[in-house]
Amino acid sequence: MSRTLTRRATVVVAVTAAVALGATACGGTTKNSSKDSGSGAKATASADPDAATKKGLTVAFLPKQVNNPYFTIADGGGKQALDALGSSYKEVGTSSGTDTAGQVSYVNTLTQQQVDAIAVSAQDPGALCTSLNQARKNGIKVVTYDSDTKPECRDLFVSQAGSEDLGRTEVQLLAEQIGYKGEIAILSAAQTATNQNTWIDFMKDELKDPKYKDVKLVKVAYGNDDAQQSFQQTQGLLQQYPDLKGIISPTTVGIKAAAQYLAGSKYKGKVKLTGLGTPNDMRAYVKNGTVEAFELWDPAKLGSLASYAAVALASGQISGAEGQTFKAGDMGSYTIGKDGVVVLGKPTVFTKDNIDQFKF
Repeated sequence: MSRTLTRRATVVVAVTAAVALGATACGGTTKNSSKDSGSGAKATASADPDAATKKGLTVAFLPKQVNNPYFTIADGGGKQALDALGSSYKEVGTSSGTDTAGQVSYVNTLTQQQVDAIAVSAQDPGALCTSLNQARKNGIKVVTYDSDTKPECRDLFVSQAGSEDLGRTEVQLLAEQIGYKGEIAILSAAQTATNQNTWIDFMKDELKDPKYKDVKLVKVAYGNDDAQQSFQQTQGLLQQYPDLKGIISPTTVGIKAAAQYLAGSKYKGKVKLTGLGTPNDMRAYVKNGTVEAFELWDPAKLGSLASYAAVALASGQISGAEGQTFKAGDMGSYTIGKDGVVVLGKPTVFTKDNIDQFKF
């Protein structure tokens, strides 16, 4: 009861301050405010791993883009976990993958509604900082999933897989398919997407290995997680670089759109495509020879892990400090790593030999 009263007393001031700063990207909190609010990077608040799991909590999911098939699956996994934990689920969000102002507005609204935790996939690493930290000051736990904010703006980040693993394996998959020779391009989502940019940095680093001396990255294009834009960007890449041998698209919307374009063009089977996609989206393109191999984690498990982390935080079982552990149902126990990061696990590579084993 005291927690609720405290939050009600401060929420108007918190939201007013957040709205004043609006959608402008913030530089994060100051050293003092970071210490006061705690963070995934420097969480020092006490936690009791044996504390009872609270029931009746409300956890709100704020994906990068609602009605995106990937987030529909991920957030559905989050709902299933919350149902099992005896807590409530809600999803809010924008229909655009680049509407950072919209994400800020939703965080402010969730703060007013006094939810217990927010699970957010950030469109921009800094734009949500002010609003999320205001939410945290009002006792709301913040978990990022899929795409992170700056560490000081949340309590925990649930990562799909190791960023280095993802970036390097994307290059490895494509290089093998093109015989380690030729021009390649990357079709990303939004230019500000934290996860995309981290993976791309590791892709570029992987390409420095001497074994890729005959592989040339000619362009990074951005489809903004929009099917039509990604389709057009694929077309533009092939017009600009007629000798292109392969494309990496580390976004489920992008890889599907690129496959759709390639499947209906003279480039089918000639220009290789890999990246991150769901088996259900890519099944037809694997079977018709447009795509040889791509990879992904199970997005439902990612959402589920985000829910378990949010409830563990709200129950006081963890604070987000490195080395703490929490249970995630049938998925087992997870340990919090450096900067408050929890890694779901290694991605799965899908080919014509195994794709029918997966139904998501």
